[in-house]
Amino acid sequence: MHRGAVYRQINRSGQADYDFFIKSGLYGKLAGEGLLVAHEDIKSLNDIPSDEQRYKLIRPAPIPFISYPYEWTFSQLKDAALLTLQIQRTALSFGMILKDASAYNVQFIGRRPVFIDSLSFRIYKAGAPWDGYKQFCEHFVAPLALAVYSSPDILKTLRAYIDGMPLLAVRDLLPTRAKLHKGLLAHIYLHAASQKRYDRVEPGAAAKQPKISRLALEGLISSLTKTVNRLDLPKQKTEWGDYYNDTNYSQSALTAKKKIVKKYLEKISPKPKIVWDLGANDGTFSEIAAGLGSYVVASDVDSLAVELNYTKNRSLVLRDMILPIIQDLANPSPALGWAHAERRSFEQRGPADAVMALALIHHLAISNTLPFNKIAEYFAQLGKYLIIEFIPKSDSKIQILLHRRVNMFEDYTQENFEAAFGIYFTTVAREPVRGSKRVIYLFKVKPTKIAHDK
Repeated sequence: MHRGAVYRQINRSGQADYDFFIKSGLYGKLAGEGLLVAHEDIKSLNDIPSDEQRYKLIRPAPIPFISYPYEWTFSQLKDAALLTLQIQRTALSFGMILKDASAYNVQFIGRRPVFIDSLSFRIYKAGAPWDGYKQFCEHFVAPLALAVYSSPDILKTLRAYIDGMPLLAVRDLLPTRAKLHKGLLAHIYLHAASQKRYDRVEPGAAAKQPKISRLALEGLISSLTKTVNRLDLPKQKTEWGDYYNDTNYSQSALTAKKKIVKKYLEKISPKPKIVWDLGANDGTFSEIAAGLGSYVVASDVDSLAVELNYTKNRSLVLRDMILPIIQDLANPSPALGWAHAERRSFEQRGPADAVMALALIHHLAISNTLPFNKIAEYFAQLGKYLIIEFIPKSDSKIQILLHRRVNMFEDYTQENFEAAFGIYFTTVAREPVRGSKRVIYLFKVKPTKIAHDK
């Protein structure tokens, strides 16, 4: 990062690989098809510190929002896996190979996965194995298999396994019937067994470098592709995935709510480039912001609701404007990695130009017993404007949450809500949703309460 822009440095040791990557036409094909993030060579280095090892500097095109595998749905991780294999197959046809297979090499622009590591390519040498095979199985095949045979929520544990899920552990966690899946038998069970044998090699003993023909390597890629393609989630019902078809909102009230949200978004000046839709469910209101030209990060704690949002049929325009991710606001993604600096926390990736928190406050205040002032303080860190919906206790959705807790949450009132948020925000607009008892607010964060800026 330099002066707010991201740069990549190619060292002289990687000059031959990079030059071949460009001159072979591989870069042009991948970037031209939108599979690889485009970049530009930096000619002027006047304001960038010198480095004797440097061969070249490149500046990749910016990604609107960086997300991580532990925030993805099953289908997102699956699409990232298939993209990695597609790029590996294409690279081989140009005489190159991926030297790794990290899930962190992939980002999403809306629903479109894109490979971001232009330095992952090296010249293919006949007989050389794919060094990234084990990593691919740990980053993609293993977690996808666990999600299929247990729950898609297992993918959230990737937060603890930044370097991928260990194959030996996954083998022991999978049910016996998983062995009937030929791909998993080969790429997890037999792979884990060979890995265990390799671990028994005496320290200092010379390890033989296995050779694999080009045909066998292509067969491996084909086998992995079939394995990933055949992994599908069983149908499951999500608690909030059918929210808009199972709610106390009448159609007229829902229409009124959409009009208010649209009006508030149009009221924000300048027009928000980035909008975070917290508790987005299937992205119904994200589509309003995207339709106005904002890039929307649509987060929700319910992995199946986010899955529905990701797989939802949208126009080509909206497809690239809405990024669904899994995010538990009561336990948001922290900063991870070395010195807590390799993976940024959720709030460190902000602030957004505007935040939407519709039908959310009661989940935080009642389900998670968070006081209004703490919610307001956190939201003030996330965005410059806030569109938030207050739902009274009489609402049927809150009555579900209050079952057997009738005499609790006496502080959950509209007056207390306004007082708490008034500490951090200025009220720009306030409007009841016709046909319901709900109220939607447009707040602007007070400058003295902004915790950090971009």
